[in-house]
This record gives sequence, structure tokens and C-alpha cells, in this order.
Amino acid sequence: MSTNLSSAPTVRWATPSLRRAAETLQPVGERLWRVVDARGGIRGHLRIIPHDLGLRYRAERLHLPSGVFRIVGDFWSADDAVAALRL
Repeated sequence: MSTNLSSAPTVRWATPSLRRAAETLQPVGERLWRVVDARGGIRGHLRIIPHDLGLRYRAERLHLPSGVFRIVGDFWSADDAVAALRL
């Protein structure tokens, strides 16, 4: 008897919708989007974090010298997380 173990299918996360059209989201990884302004400048990144009470949206910026994402904050809405990257 042989057992066929296959990997589970990858879950595709839907791109969060934003109320304001000033920024767009470009997928760059599983649960990770690049936040791009109207001129094409990168504001930061938006990451979905599963939480016991629902989904949290984490605003992050890439620190180029270290290559590490720095957390700006965790929010209950994608709009609030993107607004934090705007400031």
C-alpha cells in the first residue's frame, strides 16, 4: 500500500479593496501587497495578519540598509493601514 502525499493547494488571498483611489495595491507575495501612490512611488507594504477576531492589516516599510520590514502599525482596516503609510 502506498500513500500519495501532495502539498495542500496554495490559498490566494483577495487583494483588499481601498475606498480612496490615491493608492493601488500590487501583489508581491502571499498576504503581502506593495502600496503604490498615483505617481508610481512606493509608500510601503500592506500585509494581512490572521487574528482570532478577524483580519488585521499591517503597514510596513522596507528598511533598505538592513533588508528588513519595519512595522508601522496594525489596523482593523486596510484603509487605515494605507493612511499610516501616507503620513
